[in-house]
Amino acid sequence: MKIFRALLPLIMLATCISNALAAPLVVGSKRFTESYVLSEIIRQTAVGAGERDARHQQGLGNTSIVLGALQARAIDLYPEYTGTIAREILKLDTVPPLAELNRKLAGIGLEASAPLGFNNTYALAMPASRAAQLGIRSLSDLAAHPQLRLGFSQEFIGRADGWPGLQRAYQLPFTAPRGLDHGLAYDAIAQGQVDVIDIYSTDAKLDKYGLTVLLDDRGHFPRYDAVLLHRAGLAQEFPAAWKALKGLEGRIDEAAMRRMNAEAELEGKSFAKVAADWMVRTGAAAGTAVQASTAAAPQGAKPVLAVEVWHKLLAPDLARLTLEHLTLVFLSLAASIALGVPLGILAAKRPQLSGTILGITGVIQTIPALALLAFLIPLTGLIGLVPAFIALTLFALLPIVRNTHAGLTQTPPGLREAALSLGLPPAAMLRHVELPLALPTLLAGIRTAAVINVGTATIAAFIGAGGYGERIVTGLALNDHATLLAGALPAAVLALLIEFAFGLAEKKLVRHGRPPADALSPPANIRKPAR
Repeated sequence: MKIFRALLPLIMLATCISNALAAPLVVGSKRFTESYVLSEIIRQTAVGAGERDARHQQGLGNTSIVLGALQARAIDLYPEYTGTIAREILKLDTVPPLAELNRKLAGIGLEASAPLGFNNTYALAMPASRAAQLGIRSLSDLAAHPQLRLGFSQEFIGRADGWPGLQRAYQLPFTAPRGLDHGLAYDAIAQGQVDVIDIYSTDAKLDKYGLTVLLDDRGHFPRYDAVLLHRAGLAQEFPAAWKALKGLEGRIDEAAMRRMNAEAELEGKSFAKVAADWMVRTGAAAGTAVQASTAAAPQGAKPVLAVEVWHKLLAPDLARLTLEHLTLVFLSLAASIALGVPLGILAAKRPQLSGTILGITGVIQTIPALALLAFLIPLTGLIGLVPAFIALTLFALLPIVRNTHAGLTQTPPGLREAALSLGLPPAAMLRHVELPLALPTLLAGIRTAAVINVGTATIAAFIGAGGYGERIVTGLALNDHATLLAGALPAAVLALLIEFAFGLAEKKLVRHGRPPADALSPPANIRKPAR
């Protein structure tokens, strides 16, 4: 008993430390409204069950990115659909029952649980007036109208259960469809830029835009029942939260989901507010707290776009997003300089390596940013800052390496010969002669890299790295032009400020960094050779 009393303070301290260091429950979401809303319901349900540190990692791009984050343990669960699990993750030809799906998911350490109660299948839609004019009611009818312009989301174009499978199933004579972000497709069809788009059956904008959903008369699209996709063993790690999450099973029907999507997209409510309102209406977690910043947008007449942009631009998250964006840009730029300048010097001093070095950095520049970010998630096992930092560092290499190489190779041969005749060793010649002369070209490369990074950093929001891209991603999901501009404008201003600042710094450094005119003149105590 005395030993226990002596150890009790240590046990309590260890318990407190363990609780403080306990891993948070991280909920992921894809980059569309419904996924945001469902993930907020999941997070708030976990918080209501006593999970103090439950986080929502928003807008993690398409299936491959969010799945990579799940397998890398960067997130713990996210809302998914049985059709996507079967066709895209497991590469099955059919969608088996949930028990069969779980037997196959066990092989990759995952599990699908808690069917939420609604089917959100893919479908194609077109303006009702246009469909009536052409006599189109089903997908089979499209084959007789090859002149129609198709506009599909990029994921739908690439998915086996999307456009490739649909084209084969219905023998559709169309060429490659136009790729559109899902949130922008409704505007495109309203403006007459496309005739047919892919939609989700729970989309909120079908009635608003007067669209008719085409009948899938050959049953190509499987059921996409909403479920929770999570790591195996999650129930043991978060037992209280998991018990509450299981209580969501069968609680959301298609009408309820469509209503929540409409609240976010048409009424301007935040995702957290939509989720909290649903939980209060259904008694899932009455009284769940939602921060003031998530309150619904003021109702009434829609404000002028410029006014709306101004309010969203100066929203309370501006300081946080600015800090995140600056951190991404300058950390990666510093790493690019530390890596790129030596590589440029090596390419200049070893001509036999210059082609390889410049070629590799050039190839890196051609890799699509989102593809590289998606690749880095499973490679690093992380989402957010680390993979974004690596990607931005790699993207900024080319202008720094190329300009360093160009500046050094353009040093006049006469100056090198003069330095050698004075007995300067190669390192001293590089430091005191070649680099100062190459400084204007080198700094121009760094300035270009910095501006490139400001723009590229917005894409890092697709893997949860924050920054101004967070607003852009949300604006795309909601087709909210004000939110899009509230993210794009500060990024553009930041790029201009960085360009201006680097221009001033470049003038000052070049003015003080060039070797003086007599730098290569022989010392006074060395006599000139006689004629």
